[in-house]
Amino acid sequence: MDTTLKIIKTENSRLGDFDFNNMPGFGNAFSDHMFEADFIDGEWKNFTIRPLSNFSIHPANLTLHYGQAIFEGMKASLSKEGTPFIFRPFDHAKRLNMSAARMSMPSFPEDVFVDVLEKLIMIDKDWIPPMEGSAMYIRPFMFAMDGLIGVKPSQTYKFMILLLPVGAYYNKPLYLKVETEYVRAVRGGIGEAKAAGNYAASLYPYVEAKKEGFDQVLWLDAIELKYVQEISTMNIFFVLKDKVITPALDGALLKGITRDCFIKILKSKNIPIEETKINIYEIFELYKKGELLEVFGAGTAAIVANVDRLSLKGEVIQLDVSKYTISPMIMSTINKIRSGEYPDDFGWLKPVVQEVFA
Repeated sequence: MDTTLKIIKTENSRLGDFDFNNMPGFGNAFSDHMFEADFIDGEWKNFTIRPLSNFSIHPANLTLHYGQAIFEGMKASLSKEGTPFIFRPFDHAKRLNMSAARMSMPSFPEDVFVDVLEKLIMIDKDWIPPMEGSAMYIRPFMFAMDGLIGVKPSQTYKFMILLLPVGAYYNKPLYLKVETEYVRAVRGGIGEAKAAGNYAASLYPYVEAKKEGFDQVLWLDAIELKYVQEISTMNIFFVLKDKVITPALDGALLKGITRDCFIKILKSKNIPIEETKINIYEIFELYKKGELLEVFGAGTAAIVANVDRLSLKGEVIQLDVSKYTISPMIMSTINKIRSGEYPDDFGWLKPVVQEVFA
């Protein structure tokens, strides 16, 4: 495999017109450059960093017809000294390849992934927002490129990385609808893969929930419709009087890297944390007894997303987010590790120090 990287830098940067103090909504702004590579004849080739632009695909592109598409969500931020850091890049590379395997797609070399990502970030490092809580969101993704009609794995693929300066994903606590009709994923399916189809399938219930005044959907298991899985965009945690609990991974849930961060932080603070089956009806009973203290989501985009209300068939849990102590501690810890204010005892940060020559 020829990993020679071609670099084409833009002659017309858009950075001068970008206002970091007035950033558009999450996912609406992009840096100047992107990375792309092609899988052809059984190997990755054409490694290129070039200006962000559109590209052409065949109308019979297999992704459009049969959905072979996966992605990752990552972040880079700045230390107090201005050094860019990528958050857990090798873990994201491993999860990308896990998703690829489940979707019959080729793996992408993890060391090459991290290397080209470092170079891309170094070229566009001035796009990283300097404010605490903001970051450079990184979107690696892979999709089929064969132009034919046939239900089979593609023989060619494109892998790309986009960079997006972002602020907060949610700006207020969430009101969740516990979904009891539709399901997100089932064991043996593709629930633990970051496959585009998982998110497409969640859109109709989400839109209906929004019409009813909810912010997001909380999914239950597909068999008994009583065991908590995850929120549409993240994993979920419940703080009880004596411990913190989160749904155990069972093949239908995303193996969240932010989820894993939360678990490691809680253990480091000697806060009891259990990965277990969680019956949503028991959660509502614990609330009535005064034993449910906090509910929050864990995801790369939001990091921590506090939940103040859950609705299950018309019955509502109402929590006071101002009294939360666990979720603010986790959020503060991750932000301070990312900024360098706290030592990176977990080994999560990868400094970006490469020089890049076009």
